[in-house]
Amino acid sequence: MKRAAVLGASGYTGRELQRLLARHPALELHVFASAREGASADVPDLESEPEIEALDWKRVEECDGVFLCTPHGTSAPLAQRCLELGKHVVDLSADFRLPDPALYRAHYAHEHPAPQLLPQAVYGLTELARERLHGARLVANPGCYPTSILLALRPLLEAGLVAPQETIVCDSKSGVSGAGKTPSARTHFGNSHENFLAYAIGNHRHQPEIRLHAGTEKLVFVPHLLPVFRGILSTIYLAPAPGVKAQTLRDCLRERYAGERFVRVFERGLPELRGVQNTNECHVAVGECGDRMVLVSVIDNLLKGASGQALQNMNLALGLEEAAGLA
Repeated sequence: MKRAAVLGASGYTGRELQRLLARHPALELHVFASAREGASADVPDLESEPEIEALDWKRVEECDGVFLCTPHGTSAPLAQRCLELGKHVVDLSADFRLPDPALYRAHYAHEHPAPQLLPQAVYGLTELARERLHGARLVANPGCYPTSILLALRPLLEAGLVAPQETIVCDSKSGVSGAGKTPSARTHFGNSHENFLAYAIGNHRHQPEIRLHAGTEKLVFVPHLLPVFRGILSTIYLAPAPGVKAQTLRDCLRERYAGERFVRVFERGLPELRGVQNTNECHVAVGECGDRMVLVSVIDNLLKGASGQALQNMNLALGLEEAAGLA
């Protein structure tokens, strides 16, 4: 058995990883800890929940891989320490998703804590980066919104099936768990229940990530908050290249994801949240509306959009079977 550490264990993504690793046949959870040295252990209210340890680097040294479930700005120094110890690192924060430190500073309002590490980070959109992920030392786990959009959109852009001069509109809706465990006025039950809203139009931090990894600036991203706990549904509106029909796009996606365990392309009908909740799957469909094409992509934001994809990436980095722990 190989050993894993989860640092920043108290949030939703840390809890999801604990649950996934509990059934992993070849990777055991060895350290489930706070991200702060000397921080007191967190004793949960329920006996069924694991205790969160104080960060002990000697214990981390005993591990093969480290998951960083920590906020942006906090992850990079931890990643540097883990890499110095020779560990494989999958970072679930945004610290290594943007390779340009100036772009990071513009959107996260502070200097990058470890810019020297940016060139070695692999952007871990697993199905589209698998070759680079084998044996990778540092993986930037993609954001949840970008995962839902890029899995559906990028193969079509790479195949030249999208009109390059036309703007792509990405309309995405997420459950409240996407905002993290720390409560806020917006995610409070009384404000989110039976409510629906758009937010951060034009300035959401995932927009530069989506544009960068899609390879186009002609893209508008609008996020919304759904009154559900988990799941993302993205509706993507685009103009096709001349002569391209809905079936052309569908065939492209089916060919690109043929044999993939976690991406399903619909031949008919449209995917729904309930089809992917509590799974590591992405379901994609293509529709036609006049002279525009519409992609519908759904994922569980805590799994394929975070912890599930992180485990896919760690499995590849450690030379394990990619789907282990995720079946």
